[in-house]
Amino acid sequence: MTSLQSLDVFEAGAHHEQVVFCNDPATGLRAIIAVHSTALGPALGGTRFYPYASTADALADVLDLSRGMSYKAALAGLDLGGGKAVIIGDPATSKSEALLRAYGRFVQSLGGRYYTACDVGTFSADMDDIARECSYVTGRSVAHGGAGDSSVLTAYGVWQGMQAAAAFAWGSPSLEGRTVGVAGVGKVGHHLVSHLVDGGARVVVTDVSPAALDRVRDEHPEVRAVGSTEELVAEQLDVYAPCALGGALTDEVVDELSATIVCGAANNQLAHPGVEKALAERGIHYAPDYCVNSGGLIQVADELDPSGFSFERAQLRARRIYDTTYSVFELGASDGVPPAVAADRLAERRMRDVGRLRGIYVN
Repeated sequence: MTSLQSLDVFEAGAHHEQVVFCNDPATGLRAIIAVHSTALGPALGGTRFYPYASTADALADVLDLSRGMSYKAALAGLDLGGGKAVIIGDPATSKSEALLRAYGRFVQSLGGRYYTACDVGTFSADMDDIARECSYVTGRSVAHGGAGDSSVLTAYGVWQGMQAAAAFAWGSPSLEGRTVGVAGVGKVGHHLVSHLVDGGARVVVTDVSPAALDRVRDEHPEVRAVGSTEELVAEQLDVYAPCALGGALTDEVVDELSATIVCGAANNQLAHPGVEKALAERGIHYAPDYCVNSGGLIQVADELDPSGFSFERAQLRARRIYDTTYSVFELGASDGVPPAVAADRLAERRMRDVGRLRGIYVN
């Protein structure tokens, strides 16, 4: 991986409005906040707490994730831009109230250009700690007026997108009798499995955490577990749902997949540019990740409504993910491009058009 000594930070973040490095030796905080775009409004995106091997790895991740948030907000019809943050460290050993509050002071210093929320390694209780120093926090606990666990509507949105993909591929949104492989049954994957079981699908799962697998099988004994993602990919699947970390769709995975549809909750699923073409060439209908996993963003964004958070209102908006996903497939078919390209075009068009209205010009 590229070292910081050989990395041109300005070149790496050339398409971002702002990248902030946060360092607080007293608490051990080392974090990066990336604001990709505020063309549609203030940037909103979660804070990931993760033990990156290097600062360069953390920077690469936060730049990719923040860009994805811009596209996600645009496609979801929100008046928000895209941002993301990463805290470097193991949350099991490094997380503390003092560190989170130090991080909150850095977010506050941006004056509302960036709103934070939960992500991998952070939870609503952490947002409550951050909010003790910061006004720009979403995803707070219900006890503090927040939306609580955003994975609920993230999974709901993926379920909507999966049904839209089924309708486009097979002429019916029903997943009854279809075999769906879910890689990663943590916060989001766990809820997605429940939707799938309720919808009559046959579900096969895998996860690196035995506890996560046990939880799913305790609630849904009919769900079958396999030992690894490689085993899951080799199964005869109708739908493959990557719900863990990014980069899940490699050339090798695409070559191996039997699934007709790929639709999952993980961010940045395409391992490199060009994978979307390989999927299309194999006749695999890929539902772009940032299109279908925007339910969590929709949920926490609703906290910003002046009337306060409404789960019912947020769920109604998340239900529109079905229509958006179907429109992406239709545009891809009419333009002769993969769905990932079609989704980008729709998101970029909205950022560009609204950006002009707000006096912000997006390249």
